[in-house]
Amino acid sequence: MATLQDRRSTPQPQLDPRERDRLERAVTVPRSRVVLGAVVGLALVLWSADGAQFDFLKLGEGAANVGEFVTRLFPPDFTKLSLIVALLVETLQMAIVGTVLGAGLSLLMAFGAASTIAPTWLYYPCRWAMNIIRSLPDLVIALMFVSAVGLGPFAGILAMTVGSIGSIGKIFAEAMESVDRGPIVAMEAVGASKRQVVQYGILPQALPMLTSYTLLLFEGNVRGATILGLVGAGGIGLELTTAMNRYEYGHLGAMVLCIVVLVTIIDQASAIIRKKLT
Repeated sequence: MATLQDRRSTPQPQLDPRERDRLERAVTVPRSRVVLGAVVGLALVLWSADGAQFDFLKLGEGAANVGEFVTRLFPPDFTKLSLIVALLVETLQMAIVGTVLGAGLSLLMAFGAASTIAPTWLYYPCRWAMNIIRSLPDLVIALMFVSAVGLGPFAGILAMTVGSIGSIGKIFAEAMESVDRGPIVAMEAVGASKRQVVQYGILPQALPMLTSYTLLLFEGNVRGATILGLVGAGGIGLELTTAMNRYEYGHLGAMVLCIVVLVTIIDQASAIIRKKLT
């Protein structure tokens, strides 16, 4: 076995100077492009800030009002704790059902929206459908289902399910497109069918990412369910709005704290699951 000293004394192969120059040019970004990109980016930010009426002075003046609003939330009033817990359980149930249905439908849509799997006649309609869904705000989708099935958590579940197709479906498709092509090419070379390629070549590689994205979808649905309640789509959102309109800041503070606790627990549990998958 060669010693460390022998390996050090052995002449290492030298890269051809022309090849080294070509590789250096490939990985080196010209300074002019960096400067141009920075100037364009800064100009875009300034133009957007001016059009959106972004004002640091107004933000500083309003900070006092924000602080006053936050102080009104304390001390929290837990006299209606049973109602808060019941509404949080309903919110959690909505998120679970919406995530399961949304992830399942998103996975089916992703098969048609992945360029490495779907034919052209299926790829573009699936991509367009996801773009249309993703362009609609969640509250608009919730209002649509509230008018269709009435007030309550069922409308919120349908809104989360449809909204998930536009957001997580695109990510599922891109996760399938980014898998290693080596095993897929090998399977195609030995005559594997499209179903076998997807089942044994693509899904096993993409499964950790798909699971991680599904957990992120669940976390987002828990937070989203609290907002959907503002339009009567179930969850704790309606109670939040009612407490604000009645100036019941103690009750509002209690609900906010309970929501923070629930989201934190879900976030930690999701982090543990994702860690075990990596």
